[in-house]
Amino acid sequence: MDMVKVCRYDKVPRDGAIAVQVDGTPVAVVRSGDNLYAISDVCSHAEVSLSEGEIYDNTIECWLHGSCFDLRTGEPTNPPATESVATYRVEIDGDDIYVSLDPIA
Repeated sequence: MDMVKVCRYDKVPRDGAIAVQVDGTPVAVVRSGDNLYAISDVCSHAEVSLSEGEIYDNTIECWLHGSCFDLRTGEPTNPPATESVATYRVEIDGDDIYVSLDPIA
């Protein structure tokens, strides 16, 4: 799938996330330190927005029940979530962020 422009880099807060849509799919664009990630914006446990959670140690924490997901792999790092969430390719071109819904292999 092609890369889709989703936002400007300066719209994503440091150690924070924003919610975007890529072809109708909810995606959280996340900055953790100097790293940029794109991950499903839907918690696999409670189906709430992950982009509203806290970012630390390359994880995002679901605000509802506290499950954390590794931003690199989408794997849950603690319960109650047991299922992974999708991670996506993300690139910066100039001041713009692009995401592809092709899963990271």
